[in-house]
Formats: sequence, structure tokens, C-alpha cells
Amino acid sequence: MKNKLAYRASVGFCLVVLVLSACSPAADPVTPSVPAATAAPTTETYADPFAYCAAAGTIDQPDARYTGPKTSDAIFNGYLKAAGLDVNGSFPDAFKQNTIWRCMNKQVYACNFGANLPCDSKADTNKSPTQEMTDFCKANPGSDFIPMAVTSHATIYSWHCVKDMPEVLEQIDQVDDAGYLARIWYPIQAAQ
Repeated sequence: MKNKLAYRASVGFCLVVLVLSACSPAADPVTPSVPAATAAPTTETYADPFAYCAAAGTIDQPDARYTGPKTSDAIFNGYLKAAGLDVNGSFPDAFKQNTIWRCMNKQVYACNFGANLPCDSKADTNKSPTQEMTDFCKANPGSDFIPMAVTSHATIYSWHCVKDMPEVLEQIDQVDDAGYLARIWYPIQAAQ
């Protein structure tokens, strides 16, 4: 009996020691110290769109790494040349301002919003008619075409009405590697 009491007392003493040491403000040797803050790695910036695209790869619009003008003369003149327009022609400032660019496969691509071109929209590859197309065909049964004002300018298909139901007529565009209409985006070469 005496041994049992001595054993219980020693176990109780050990528990008290454990509880007190757990509550003590001394440093825990198991917890590693937190290292001092280090500076975040710097991100390289580019004022040249061609160098930027070579580094960025594929991106829908320039991010904070690009520090140059919205549309450089090199991009605008490259767009004019690629689109078959007169590089020496006189174009209003608005025409240049409506020219945007992006990077695809490490190359600069440009598009101009003129003539209802959806430069900022991904290509619409949906073969299911919209409610607007259905409404058009109900109002114009048998129509040879559904206007792009109804189908959207981003579609890669032309549509027509079979009786009062919309149907794909044919594919009229391709989708580029980044998902945009291939016919309105031009690869731009750096000036030599």
C-alpha cells in the first residue's frame, strides 16, 4: 500500500512538472525561429513590346512588366503592313488608338477594332444557337443568313435559318492558339 501511494505521488509530481513547463514562457526548442524577411525577387520590365513578348510567351494583354507606350509606332506600322494598308498613308489618331496588341507564342500580334472587329473577345466556337438567333429565324423563316449583329462578330460560323430554326451554314474563321479569331489578329515583325 505504501508503494502504491509513493507511486501515485511521483506520477502526480511528474504531471505537475509537465503542466508547469508547458505553461512557462521559455522558448520551445522544437519550434524553429522565423527567418528575417527577405526582399521579393524583382520582376524584369520591358519598354520594347517585342522583347516583352519574347519573355512573356503568351498573354492576352500586357501586364505590369510592360512599361512602354500603349501602342508603339513599330506595332502600328507593323499592323498596317500586315493588314495590307499603306504604311505611308495618313491615319487619324483614333485609328492608332484602336489598335491593340498581345503576345502569342513569344511573338507580338496586333488587331484594330475598326469595322465591328471583336479584338478583345475570344472566338465563339459554340454550335448551339442563341435565343437571339432563334428569335431572328422565327421572324425571318428561311433566311439565307443570320446577320452578325445577331450571331455576334466573334463567331467562327455563318448561320442561316432552316424554316424557323437557326443552323450553322459553314465555318468562316479559325481560332488561333490563344483562342482569338485568327483572321483579325496579325503577327507583327520587329523592325529591322
